[in-house]
Amino acid sequence: MELSVINIEGKDTGKKIELVDSIFGIEPNDHAIYLDVKQHLANKRQGTHKSKEKWEVNASTKKIKRQKGTGGARAGSIKSPVFRGGGRVFGPQPRDYSFKLNKKVKKLARVSALSYKAKNQQIIVVEDFNFDAPKTKDFIKIKNNLQIIDKKSLLVLSSQKKNIYLSSRNLHNTKVITIDELTTYDILNNSKLLLEESSIEIINKILGN
Repeated sequence: MELSVINIEGKDTGKKIELVDSIFGIEPNDHAIYLDVKQHLANKRQGTHKSKEKWEVNASTKKIKRQKGTGGARAGSIKSPVFRGGGRVFGPQPRDYSFKLNKKVKKLARVSALSYKAKNQQIIVVEDFNFDAPKTKDFIKIKNNLQIIDKKSLLVLSSQKKNIYLSSRNLHNTKVITIDELTTYDILNNSKLLLEESSIEIINKILGN
């Protein structure tokens, strides 16, 4: 697949760039995508949830009522889960939700996600650029020029560019990352994928066969 390279003014530079079929043109593997996104979301979970069990509740240990003759069930402690304020049965405990996923599966998932984006014509290749100073209005101007101001977009840079990152972080529908931060979740969680021209070569090296 061949795409035109667009500058930050939204104009065609006349340059073309080839997206290799082994990365941007495979038959997507939905199960690999599912596993990678599941792992990404699971790894983000804190797992610090906790509820008190019967032995952890701070309350009187006095027997509530006599054992027999009340017409009701026996009750030995106000800490019992059947009473308001008592402990919780099988409540949540701190745990680690993360799990291992093979590198080849993660790679297949990212390639599948990129292929979906290419197939749906949701990839824009942008000529390399930078800002002299962080300015959100400059980044908004670029999105206007590319006609994606109302789209949720992901900009992938070939290297860290602090001014671009700072210019975009106040925009709720925009995310800027570098190649090494690219995940399947981020690719699919945005309507438009903006790839810096120099990032294509790095993607080919990382995800190519």
